[in-house]
Order: sequence, then structure tokens, then C-alpha cells
Amino acid sequence: MLTIDLPTAQRFILGRQGLWPGRRWRGLAGAEQAMRAMQYLQLDPLQIIARSQDISLYGRVLEYRPEGWEELTYRQRKFFDWGAWLAVRPMDELPHWRVIMRQEGQSDSRLRSIAKEHAAAIDEMRAALQARGQVSNRDFDMADRTRTNSYRGRKDSALALYYLWQTGEAMTHHRERFERVYAPAAAVAPAALLYESSQAEVDRFLIGKEIGFSGLSRLARTSDSYRRGQPDRAAQRALQAMLADGQALEVQVTGWKPRYYALASELPELEALSAGRIPAAWAPLETTTRQEAVFLAPLDEVIARGRAKLLFGFDYVWEVYKPEHMRKYGYYTLPVLWGDRLAARFDSKFERASGALLILGLWLEDPALAGDGDFAEALAAGFARFLAFLGARKLDARAVAEPTLRRRLQGLEGETPA
Repeated sequence: MLTIDLPTAQRFILGRQGLWPGRRWRGLAGAEQAMRAMQYLQLDPLQIIARSQDISLYGRVLEYRPEGWEELTYRQRKFFDWGAWLAVRPMDELPHWRVIMRQEGQSDSRLRSIAKEHAAAIDEMRAALQARGQVSNRDFDMADRTRTNSYRGRKDSALALYYLWQTGEAMTHHRERFERVYAPAAAVAPAALLYESSQAEVDRFLIGKEIGFSGLSRLARTSDSYRRGQPDRAAQRALQAMLADGQALEVQVTGWKPRYYALASELPELEALSAGRIPAAWAPLETTTRQEAVFLAPLDEVIARGRAKLLFGFDYVWEVYKPEHMRKYGYYTLPVLWGDRLAARFDSKFERASGALLILGLWLEDPALAGDGDFAEALAAGFARFLAFLGARKLDARAVAEPTLRRRLQGLEGETPA
């Protein structure tokens, strides 16, 4: 078993996800590298200042532009989207996921209910896909459909298409206003990938995928992958086999009670970090996160689902779905990564008509940062790049309470820092 301290764990998880010590990928090719390193790119339809998936890639990739992930996914076909937990996954993993897709149809009670209650609509949508090639739920008028009461859709055509997509018969051809346009799987995926891996291969793949996604994992999120009989036993069997043959290793983080797991292939990075070194492959192309703060997406793996508090003592809850009177900070608050710490958070609004990004509130974890010149410069550099990413022309920082930070940020223009 490997024992590491908390700072090493923090840096490893940030670095494994491409967020520290600085951006190490560039452009569209870099976005592909980042998406593969991330393991999953979780998708969310909300576009307040930008969509969560685009903010995730902005924080990792130099010169990233919104919707770059769509180019890689729906035009270049290097990735595909799928899952009740909606995420983009590498296309070359499809044979593994096709096993899970089939098993979802057999074991998921919601999908079985759709198959039973809307069998005729499923047959109709299956025929429409074959006849038309591409089908959207918008193609079917509500007046001609059976109305449903489901968050997956208001008419039977929506549920039928969702069923075919979730069980692997259909895939997302592209998106229009974020809504899926479906096509038969054979029209989207390369023919060489339209097969199923063996169950043993899938079990190991899913364990490795989950560990790689988290960096350090307790393997608690098995519901995404093991919706079949005896899920915990399947996960444990695969894990024990990977530990025995050296594909995975046990890690104890000082101060944490549970035992975690890492991929054995990443032991050199863990050892380098434990010795105070930055892995050579992680060297940033331009600025470090100490020189230029980075803003994290609400669904970023390093902070989502309680990890911000566990890793950094940063109590972060995405408040977008909370009633206004229950919000502590704001509707779309983003954490600020400075160096290897979560130093602040801010809420903002993008006024597209004027081209201004309005800071609605900025909250510091340490009040001393209000007068820290290095932090002020890093925050300004971060906002300059963020403005360029959004296509905003200026920053309105009048709501920032700290005078030193407000003066440094007010009127900042959307220029990418050198």
C-alpha cells in the first residue's frame, strides 16, 4: 500500500484531470487529449454564462472555444454521448459500453417500463430511424402523440427515442439547441466498433475507468456502470483481480479513514509528487495556476459531489436548482483555483447585448487575499482569458467588495494573456 499526504493527493487529483500546474494542451487537438484524460466529460444543457462542459475544457486547454467538444464528438466522431448520467465518452470504448447498454435495457426498471408501456411507439421510432436516417423528437407533433408525464419527455415519441438511445440501437448524430438528433448506431459509429466486449473485459474496463476518472477512488459510484445482478460483487471481483495482477494499487491518504485506489500506471506521478517534483508530462505550456487563476465548472469532477469539501475544505454546492431565498452565494457560482488551492468563488452574469461579464459577487476563502498582490494579478489574468473564451468585451467588477481587487479587475478587457 502507498501512503501519501493530503497536499500530494490534492495535486495528483488536480493534475490527473489536467488542471494543475497549468494548461498543458492547446486547441482542438488539445481538447481531444483533455477529454481522454478526463475519462468522462459530463454534459449539462444550462447555458448561463457558458455550458459546464465548455467551462471544464476552457480550464484545461489553451485557445479552447465553446462547443469544441461538439466538433470532436458529432463531426469527427472521436467521442459519443450516452447515459442517464449524461457524459461524452471516447468512441473507441464503444464495445465495452454496448454491453452496458444492453444490460441497462434488461435491468433498469424505468427502461423496462418504457418498453412495456410504449412498445408500439418504440417500433414506430425504430422504423422511422431506418427510413429517414435522422430523427428528432421535434419531428413529431404533440397533437399526434400520446402525452406522457416523464422528465424524459412529454410525448411517447420522446420516451421511445430515449429508450432506443439508452439501449444502444440509436446514437446521437448531432445536437440542435442541445436537443439530440438520433440516427441508427450503424450510421454514427464505425462498423469495426459495433460489437460487444466480453464480460470480463467490461468489468475490468469499468473499474479502471472509474479510478482514472477520480484519480483516487473509493469505487462508490458503481451505479453508473453496474446496473445488473449483484453489482457490488462484480465490482469487487474485478478490483481484486486488478490489485492481484498489478493494474491497481491501494493508497492511504494521511488523515483520511477510507482506503482509496489508483491506477498502478500512475505510480510514477504519485512518487514524483510525494518527492516534491512535478511530473514532466504535466509541464504547462504557458502560465501556471499560480500565475493565472482558473475557474472550475460546476460539474467538474474535482469539486462535484462533495469532493471540493473532502479535498480542499471548500464547501461548494451548485445552487442553480435551489430556490433563490435558499442560495448562500449565487445562481451560477464558480470556484477559483489559484495554485493548488480553491481560493475563492464568484457569481456572474454575461450580458451578451453589451458584451459585458458582470461579477455579481466575489467571496474569498481567506480574507487576507484581499490585499495579496500576487492573487490580484492571477485573478486578473484568469478573468482576461475567461473573457476571451466567452467572447466578452469587458468585465464589470463594481460588485467586488475588496477595493484592491475591484480596482484591478474593473474595466478589464477580453484579451488572452501572454
